[in-house]
Amino acid sequence: MKQITVVIVGMGFGKEFIPIYQNHPAIKRVGICTRNPETLKELKAKFNLDDDLIFTNYEDVPKRADVDAIHIVTPVPEHAKMTLASLNAGKHTACTIPMAMTVEDCKAIVEARKKSGKVYMMMETALYTREFLYGLHLAESGQLGRIQFVRGSHIQDMSMPGWDEYWKGYPPMLNGTHAISPLLRINNTKAESVVCHGSGRLSDDLAKRYNSPFAVETATFTLKNSDVVAEATRSLFDVVRQYRESYDVYGTKMSFEWEQLQDEEHVIFDGGENAKRINVPDTDALLIPEIAHFTKREKIDDPNHVSFLQGAGHGGSHPHLVQEFLAAITENRYSAVDAHIAANYTCAGICAHESAMNNGKRIQIPDFES
Repeated sequence: MKQITVVIVGMGFGKEFIPIYQNHPAIKRVGICTRNPETLKELKAKFNLDDDLIFTNYEDVPKRADVDAIHIVTPVPEHAKMTLASLNAGKHTACTIPMAMTVEDCKAIVEARKKSGKVYMMMETALYTREFLYGLHLAESGQLGRIQFVRGSHIQDMSMPGWDEYWKGYPPMLNGTHAISPLLRINNTKAESVVCHGSGRLSDDLAKRYNSPFAVETATFTLKNSDVVAEATRSLFDVVRQYRESYDVYGTKMSFEWEQLQDEEHVIFDGGENAKRINVPDTDALLIPEIAHFTKREKIDDPNHVSFLQGAGHGGSHPHLVQEFLAAITENRYSAVDAHIAANYTCAGICAHESAMNNGKRIQIPDFES
């Protein structure tokens, strides 16, 4: 097995990936990059990291010939430039969501991935939660029957302390992949066009930051080679609700609805008026033994990080993301969320926001070739 040296960039919830990589048999060494020297010192000691693989300046990372892969977990505005620098330096590249903030940057990343021949993966947690993997199994095993409709939502209060300043007033659908990607993946397709409407109004101080007034944006997507329409709703400010990152799927044989409250129970409908509440199973059996235990919430190193307080530990997704990224590298194949797929998922949200700002005008979503 090829031995891989990876550097994780961004030590917010990015530090949760350090022990997962360290426990994976394909890994040779793990490094980190963060601007905060105190954080660097603390994590170096805690995880016994090598002195020559800790960085405070990202520009130094792609230059290192002994670094095979870079995993970017930094603020959204930095994703595109860091991803391009990594790919253009010939590094396998993983990046948290979204891929970028503009259609043009998504196109540039798709081209850079093609030119480099390296693995790219958008590390979309929503595609590897225990809840989504359960629904995907129902779909792929035929238990749902023919899918007739899908709906997703991502409602979050980002006025809570702990979120970076740039999030304030961030247009809801501009980063819509948590709500959108499960709907596309469970139908095994891409978004083709979108009509989106804004609802409500943000406070003036939030609205002026991105010149975006809406508290909520709701989009309906047509899907490529499908008669299914997908609906997604997203809100980040000035709406009162417990955190919810959900999907519902309705089929001819069975339907699945996400729980209303965190740690309540999901609902399966299997005919007539029949309904039953379920707790979806853990997904550790889908992982190699060395990292299977990282699906558990108690393995989260910093449970007070706002990303986990709002999000229930990302549904046990982190080891799945690492496993798929490294498998794509060692098997010399595309990742499950390669650049052309990630670009569609990301641009679906970007185009949805464009539609909302144009009174619900239908927008065609770019189709990126593999």
